[in-house]
Amino acid sequence: MNNPDMSGLTDVTDEALLQAHVEGDAAAFEELFRRHRDRLWAVALRTTRDPDEASDALQDAMISAFRRAETFRGTAKVSTWLHRIVVNACLDRLRAKKSRPTVPLPETETELTTPDPRDRIDEHVTSLTVLGALAQLPPDQRVAITLVDLEGWSVDEAADILQCPAGTVKSRCHRGRARLFVLLGNQDPNNSVTSTDNHRQNPTGPKGGPA
Repeated sequence: MNNPDMSGLTDVTDEALLQAHVEGDAAAFEELFRRHRDRLWAVALRTTRDPDEASDALQDAMISAFRRAETFRGTAKVSTWLHRIVVNACLDRLRAKKSRPTVPLPETETELTTPDPRDRIDEHVTSLTVLGALAQLPPDQRVAITLVDLEGWSVDEAADILQCPAGTVKSRCHRGRARLFVLLGNQDPNNSVTSTDNHRQNPTGPKGGPA
């Protein structure tokens, strides 16, 4: 068995950790989960809109990943693979309930940011207001918006996670954003969908700061 040296875990790649887990290293998967749990939890919570459902979905997903680690083929990043499993677990639970939950987010929800100038919801709207409106979207639009606008994944990365064409992700985001801006009280279509396009083309906001 040629496990990597796990003494300096911060220097070990995700791929090496997953392989070490497959080869029997007891600490490898724990470290892998520690690295990604905040973002995985945020995706689960924003997708299910129910802390209990999110916790159960995340647990189901991690058990699945733990048991199926040997099926990882390296065609995507480990983080993408983990997110895909979590999203699928959440959607399975939403389909089983056949209704969209309305449990509010806890006040202690971890705020995640990304430095990439990707599409995002207008920054003047508070996070909780956006997430409340997000709960009213269909699950496919909700998870696309969550991955691209809230978690900072590119459209191509989100497509890899959701295992669908990039055009499908763009369409879901487009429809979801249009619906969100109506829900948030901005019913001018020229200020809804196109505002995020302007962010993409011009990373400088109206006051000269980051958009």
